[in-house]
Amino acid sequence: MTANLPDKTRLCSLADIPEGGSKGFNYDGRKLFAVKQRGKIYLYQNSCPHLGIPLEWVEDQFLDSSGCMIQCANHGALFVIETGKCVAGPCNGRALIPLNFHIDDGNIVIST
Repeated sequence: MTANLPDKTRLCSLADIPEGGSKGFNYDGRKLFAVKQRGKIYLYQNSCPHLGIPLEWVEDQFLDSSGCMIQCANHGALFVIETGKCVAGPCNGRALIPLNFHIDDGNIVIST
């Protein structure tokens, strides 16, 4: 559940995303997703640079089978988790759009 606070929006608790996992969100009419890898969070707009469509077919599943790369379920493009850069597929060389956030009392928060 998303709670609104003055000038910021809580997306979820850090505990809601398992280590090596991902989670999607709807925020202010936009689709977003977060990945937790080695205790760090990476937050991106959920839009493939190739077609502008959401990356996942199955809810909250944004990673390849190894859990090491973000993968577009539509055409298999692979993106580096830490940078969002596409390294394989039709959008090679382009990148996902990162989003600014901060961690507040164990929660992922976006400023509004």
